[in-house]
Amino acid sequence: MGGLLQALVGVSEKAAELARLCRREEPLFQLLVAEKTGPNRNRRFLQDFKTLADVLIQEVIKHDLGKEFPELQGHIHGEESNEFRDVHGGTVAVRVCATREDTVALLLSVLGPEQAAAELLADAVHRDVVLQDAALAGTEPSLSPQDLAVWIDPIDSTNEYIRGCEDVPPVDGIAPAGLCSALVLIGAFDRLSGHPVLGVINEPFFQRDPQTCRWQGRYHWGVAHGDTRLCSLSPPDPHPVPRVVLSRAEGAAVRGALGPLCGGHLHFAAGAGYKMLCVILGLADAYVLSKGTTFTWDACAPHAILRALGGGLVALEGALRARREGRAGNPPELVYNRPAEGVGGAERWANQGGLVAYVHPQHLEAVLGAL
Repeated sequence: MGGLLQALVGVSEKAAELARLCRREEPLFQLLVAEKTGPNRNRRFLQDFKTLADVLIQEVIKHDLGKEFPELQGHIHGEESNEFRDVHGGTVAVRVCATREDTVALLLSVLGPEQAAAELLADAVHRDVVLQDAALAGTEPSLSPQDLAVWIDPIDSTNEYIRGCEDVPPVDGIAPAGLCSALVLIGAFDRLSGHPVLGVINEPFFQRDPQTCRWQGRYHWGVAHGDTRLCSLSPPDPHPVPRVVLSRAEGAAVRGALGPLCGGHLHFAAGAGYKMLCVILGLADAYVLSKGTTFTWDACAPHAILRALGGGLVALEGALRARREGRAGNPPELVYNRPAEGVGGAERWANQGGLVAYVHPQHLEAVLGAL
């Protein structure tokens, strides 16, 4: 398990470099954006996009993890289809080839004459990542990869990644929008129970290097299995007046119910993963979403880290129902091995009925009581 955790962090670092590389040249980047259609589109957005960065990152993670841990092959799931438009208007299945040269040739079918760009991307795809993290190297919980499956969100908050706003000022440490909310999320869950046990969140656009002005990233990880709780972070301190972060699309009823709890001041941000990260980092005490517009790939990695810190990610509709019915015990948490029945495409994996992310149980109780 320790080897798997290091591998997840390693591929997240490779993914983050690919995300930065694909953003570095704006004219090139505009060539790499494709609109999702049909059942793969998120119904929340009038337009839902994927980028070559999304697809390539997902395929790199699948390739590298499957190669190192054959037990995971067939159990590594991602948000994106690996099909992308080629230069002739058809489609090409993006994948990691056996050699750098073959990967360059495949990428040129998407990039056309951009030989230098294809070579840069292929170099990033095929390079080895060496981690210098003593705490990570010493983490070896007893859980076999053959018991696990993986959800990947190669770039959460893709719309913010595409817009690329780089200098959005934060409000109380929480960025309302912008490139910083584009994250790489990799979560492992128990195949049998569906509970998240391991999560990695990588922030490719955490800060700029003052010398080169290039973006630098950072990562966070957590393990929550049985009685084991390990995390790269310490549990954050609660705020005297709870801070709740919401989507700007959240309805007036939820805003009105939670406003008094927060002293009349709610926070807003883009990206489900980023809002959960705000809770993990202690910038917010809870993230509330009343609609089923997030998916298993958004939530699995943050959920594992929240559990590692002593918190969780509950299904809002189920938690409110249990509260109304007076049922004792912990509210129902999200699980990651059960597709919804009666729907197709991405909606099979929607977190129907909303969610609440929290670290401190008193904040979960306060939010549920307010709602």
